[in-house]
Amino acid sequence: MIIGNGKLITNDKENPFFENGAVRVVDQLVDAVGDFEELKKKYPEDEVVDVEGRVIMPGMINAHTHIYSSYARGMSVSKPTTNFLEILENQWWSLDRKLTLEDCKLNALTLFIEGVRLGVTTVFDHHASPNAALGSLFAIAEAAEEIGVRGTYSLELTDREGVKFAEQEIKENVDFIKAYNTDEQDMVKGLFGMHASFTISDDTLYKVKEAMEGIDAGYHIHVGEGIEDQLDSLQKYGRRATERLFNWDLLGPKTLAIHAVHTNHLELDILKDTNTSVVHNPMSNMGNAIGTTPVVKMLEKGMRVGLGTDAYTHDMVESAKVAKILQSHHLSDPTVGFGQALELLFQGNPEISKNYFRHDIGVLKPNAYADIITMDYKTHTPMNGDNWGGHFLFGMYGRMTNDVMINGKMIMRDREILTIDEDAIYARHTERAREIWKDM
Repeated sequence: MIIGNGKLITNDKENPFFENGAVRVVDQLVDAVGDFEELKKKYPEDEVVDVEGRVIMPGMINAHTHIYSSYARGMSVSKPTTNFLEILENQWWSLDRKLTLEDCKLNALTLFIEGVRLGVTTVFDHHASPNAALGSLFAIAEAAEEIGVRGTYSLELTDREGVKFAEQEIKENVDFIKAYNTDEQDMVKGLFGMHASFTISDDTLYKVKEAMEGIDAGYHIHVGEGIEDQLDSLQKYGRRATERLFNWDLLGPKTLAIHAVHTNHLELDILKDTNTSVVHNPMSNMGNAIGTTPVVKMLEKGMRVGLGTDAYTHDMVESAKVAKILQSHHLSDPTVGFGQALELLFQGNPEISKNYFRHDIGVLKPNAYADIITMDYKTHTPMNGDNWGGHFLFGMYGRMTNDVMINGKMIMRDREILTIDEDAIYARHTERAREIWKDM
């Protein structure tokens, strides 16, 4: 199949842009990129998808999200909420306690649909459902397989609900990793999920290390999101949160350290030296008023930093825009943030993904996975290989996504989801959300 007749952004440094470009797809992989007319001439027997002048680019990667946040859209917490810990208790923890296995799958279906509509083809999800822990990741994987999205999934381990629930969360993470971290497929992978240092005791970490003995999978954990994480670690263990995770050998190339807002120079060095990935979530940081991740400093150190949405939206274009604004505002420098926001999304996220998937994603070049989107974007000014990033940040929106291919399969064409009945899913989702929020 040849997808072409549009401005092609490859995100490949060797061939970054084609004015009238095309991508040739064979099975699950990109076979070739180049000029549309030349590829048609070279492969006359191929099916041709004419995108009619739209922008063709790699599918976007969301390096951190909580798909169960789907039930929180548009809803407000009835209890007085004035600080970060109260946000957790009164909204997120109150919500996740109510989730059933059906809810886990429904949330996944709706957020995956939303993601596809916004050009997101790969999701790194961090789930929580303490009263429906066993089977929850498998329910999410079912949703991913039904729609056809790529991702890694993990269940948030925490002591906040007691020993019994923590042990179930450990079991679910390990069982899921063993089931899906195989060579047979490369669409669904597992990480070991943890909430944060301040909600996990040493006793529980002993159990984690025992359960993960001999298993090569990373961890997905909030690090220094709020100052509370650091204060708890210092008071209980005499060391900062990142130091504690390092001492427990939880850091490394496959671990995702989320937020890292309240991290000092020593912690940044630990994250860099262990080759741990950091994921920035600018909208969540601003909304919760917890501070700003030192993105510029991290990149100057040569750290691998990606971009996510957390529980705000699933729109990675929106997250990139806010990432730019936040760094400019935080450092009082309008020249800062533009390059960094693009680097997080188009370099950081693809680099993070290499630790979990066999082929490249987030780039269109031979032998990369055929995760491709088209954007219905009409340029006001000339667009080329030098300025496509400016067009992306200041001109494009996620909702411009017109077509989505994942793993060589067309998932959305002309804004119509091809793999699932959207209306039926949303109807049941709304029905369950109404029941959930009766007692919130």
